Amino acid sequence: MKSIVPKETVDRLNKLKTAIERHRKLYYTHDKPEITDEAYDSLVKELEAIEEEYPELKTADSPTDRVGGEPLKEFVKVRHSIRQWSFNDAFSPEEMREFDARVKRFLIQAGVKDPKPTYTCEHKIDGLKIVLTYENGVLKQAATRGDGVIGEDVTENVKTIRSVPLRLRSNLGGLTSAGTLIVEGEAWIAKSTLEKLNKARKEKGEELFSNPRNLAAGSIRQLDPKIAAERHLDSYIYDIASLAEASPPQATLPATQQEELKLLDSFGFQVNPHYKHCTDMEEVIKYWNEWRKKVTRLDYWADGIVVKVDEREYQESLGYTGKAPRFGIAFKFPGEEVTTILEDIVFQVGRTGVITPVANLKPVAIGGSIVSRATLHNEDEIRRLDVRIGDTVILKKAGDVIPDIVSVVKELRPNDSKLFKWPTHIAACGGDGAIERVAGEAAWKCVSTDSFDQIRRRFHYFTSKKCFDIDGLGPKILDVFLEKGLISSFDDIFTIKKGDILALPRFAEKSADNLLDAIEKAKKVTLPRFLTALSIPQVGEMTAYDVVKYFGSKTEESAIKNRNQKAGANDQFSNSNLQSLETLKLIMGASKEEINSIYGVGPIVAEALYSWFKDGENKKLVANLLKHVILVKDEVIQGKPLEGLSFVFTGSLKTLEREEAQALARQNGATFSSSVSKKTSFVVAGEEAGSKLDKARELGVKIITEEEFLKMIR
Repeated sequence: MKSIVPKETVDRLNKLKTAIERHRKLYYTHDKPEITDEAYDSLVKELEAIEEEYPELKTADSPTDRVGGEPLKEFVKVRHSIRQWSFNDAFSPEEMREFDARVKRFLIQAGVKDPKPTYTCEHKIDGLKIVLTYENGVLKQAATRGDGVIGEDVTENVKTIRSVPLRLRSNLGGLTSAGTLIVEGEAWIAKSTLEKLNKARKEKGEELFSNPRNLAAGSIRQLDPKIAAERHLDSYIYDIASLAEASPPQATLPATQQEELKLLDSFGFQVNPHYKHCTDMEEVIKYWNEWRKKVTRLDYWADGIVVKVDEREYQESLGYTGKAPRFGIAFKFPGEEVTTILEDIVFQVGRTGVITPVANLKPVAIGGSIVSRATLHNEDEIRRLDVRIGDTVILKKAGDVIPDIVSVVKELRPNDSKLFKWPTHIAACGGDGAIERVAGEAAWKCVSTDSFDQIRRRFHYFTSKKCFDIDGLGPKILDVFLEKGLISSFDDIFTIKKGDILALPRFAEKSADNLLDAIEKAKKVTLPRFLTALSIPQVGEMTAYDVVKYFGSKTEESAIKNRNQKAGANDQFSNSNLQSLETLKLIMGASKEEINSIYGVGPIVAEALYSWFKDGENKKLVANLLKHVILVKDEVIQGKPLEGLSFVFTGSLKTLEREEAQALARQNGATFSSSVSKKTSFVVAGEEAGSKLDKARELGVKIITEEEFLKMIR
């Protein structure tokens, strides 16, 4: 029988909810608490007691529902109804003035006469982006940004963030929280909170958290909401992505970004209080200069400011590129510089035997990470810096770039320091460890090519996506195969038996079958991928394609017909395989002069390719591989809609892997390159596109999205 709830209990419950929400807002949004944390917790406990006695009174937006439910088994993927964008970066006032000029130029092209955009500046919080969906004022879903299209449902974890309202306030202005509201913001953890958590972990002998950003991201992705709650996350909300079915129906979103922030505040969200409206770009630069000097005083991390065109009308006219809005940009603070001690210089041996010097450093915090290694590039760089073991060096980090040694503090150099002497032998090279300088280059390489380090790296490359693409046969498994003696040559991969795999640790029937299926699938490969996989010095995927394209055009149809007649109906190879074999035969027998004549191939590459195929062991390797591998033709689409065009792909594409996009370009008659030049027809930009995008803008090369690229093909 359903219990009868006393009226005074219902009244008390409603008052408690109102009071808790009010004090939450005072504490998290306005930083003006009127009661202590203990008193606040006491109110919450009283509400919990009422809801426990009368469960029918508990609602989805109850303040007690911050942490609830059992730990999840996994996160559910969700598709964003509103595309999530990221901002392009700027690092200097000059780049910001260029951004301002670009905004005005686009507005004029859009038909705006004499545009005079103003800007709203907000702190760029170093945390994790969250997307919140409210239905009729109640939090329905919280998701991570993901790739901008697909994110993960993290609703239960976001509920633990007290600055995120579970129910919105009704707004007294032109808009209300009714209908469906989607907002975007940042989840973050305070520096002071990080210190408290690390102090407790240190006492327990646990590994310390490195920085607030990583801790925030890791906390949001905890499968158990109780763990997220213990981390005391916070939030700032900065954008309304969508407000559907608003009341009144004819209402529109605010006319400016600053009005939008005020509306978010009135709904009950925590909005960063340091935003500022600037009338022109010089005022933006002044704001940036002010905050880059005092940002470290704040209890959160900010790595720059976000600058948005304030006028919504202008924002809509400017629109978006393939990656980012044209109306906004992230103006980053200058890269961090720190000093540390260079404790040693060691050497890393690559798959082709090229040697890279690496600095072992006394661990130091920079840009929120603990760094203990940095590349020194080559012998010439070590000489330029005059860097020595024991030196105090200056590390610099800009954005997410790996820290670089920029100089030496020579007045702190030890008295007994010695000029660094480049070695003549490196044990990891194998043989007697001898090394030699590559003619005409800054690089050194191993004389011997049979060291374990080089062999394992070549196997890692052979099975990688750009080569044979054997799913499940990654570096760790390959290393075990090599150490156990299961493989010693590339062709051994295709002779592995199920019993060999089951004898290894962590392999069961299903995982062994999956790996064997992947190996079987990989037996069909295009000739450019085949050549790339061989780890021929100087021959990467683009060079391999150029070489195959040149010699493929020379393959005589008559020779193929003759081989078809000799082969008979039961030959295991298709016509496609036969043509590829003829092309490979021409490549293996080509002279240095002919290889050098190929467009894009110089004398160094020609020498490397010619010498490799003259080696008897290498010829034997190719022959053994061809006993298991079927060379398939890289099919070219009839009609070649991209004939004569050149493409550069940059960033992470939504539906295609980089290699797939390049293959599509080739199949449709185009060429592609790894660098942007005036000869580039189009740059296809995906998420997190970098310097290639900037180069394209500088040269005026047309930038298109993945969708536009696919449309050109269709």
